Amino acid sequence: MSDQQIIRVLVVDDNALLRRGLSETISIEPDFEVVGSAVSGEEAIDLYDTLRPDVVSMDYQMPGMDGVECTRAILSKYPEAMIILLSIFDSEEDIWKAVQAGVRGYLTKKTGEVSVILDALREVAEGNQYFPAKLAAKLERRSQGEDLTDREVEVLESLAGGMSNQEISDHLDLSLPTVKFHVVNIRNKLGAADRTDAVVKGLKRGVIRIEDD
Repeated sequence: MSDQQIIRVLVVDDNALLRRGLSETISIEPDFEVVGSAVSGEEAIDLYDTLRPDVVSMDYQMPGMDGVECTRAILSKYPEAMIILLSIFDSEEDIWKAVQAGVRGYLTKKTGEVSVILDALREVAEGNQYFPAKLAAKLERRSQGEDLTDREVEVLESLAGGMSNQEISDHLDLSLPTVKFHVVNIRNKLGAADRTDAVVKGLKRGVIRIEDD
C-alpha cells in the first residue's frame, strides 16, 4: 500500500454496469482509490503497466483473454501483483485454475455482499489470501485430485455429447484403442463408476460445461 495507506485498485470487468457499480462502491470507502478500470484482459495488462495498482479486482469470464489468462500474463511480468478473481463460477476446477495462475483471492459474484469484496481487497492488499470457507473447501478437495490432459478433456466433452467410442475416434481422429485408453484414464482420475458417472462428475467439478445454445 501507499504511504497514505490508501489501497489503489484496478477494476477489470467486461460488463459496464458491474464495472461501474463496483468502482463506485469501492471509491466510497475512505481507504480505497479506484485508479483505473478495464473492459478486457488486454486492456488490464496495459493499465497495470501504467498504474501499478496495489490490488486488482479481476473478472473471470471475458471475451478474448479471460481472467485466468490475464492473471498469468500480469504475474509473469510483475510477480508481486495482488489479484482477486470475481466469477459467476464456483466449481472446484475453476477455483483450482485460478489459484494455479496465481490469484490471491477468489469470490463469486453470487455473494452480493459488498462488505465481503471490500474485506477481500483489504486482505489481499496486505499480502494475505482470501478464500471464503466454502470455496476453500472446494479448493482443498480439488488439490487432492488429478488433472485431466487436454486430450482427456476433449474425450470427456465428446462423452457428454453422447458419442460412442467409435464416434469419438472419428471426431478426434484417434484410434479406437486410444479412445478406450483415454476413457479408462478419465474414469480413474474422476473416480467414476462408468462413462455416465464420468460426465456427471466432470460437470460437477467444472472440468467441462454444457453450453447453452
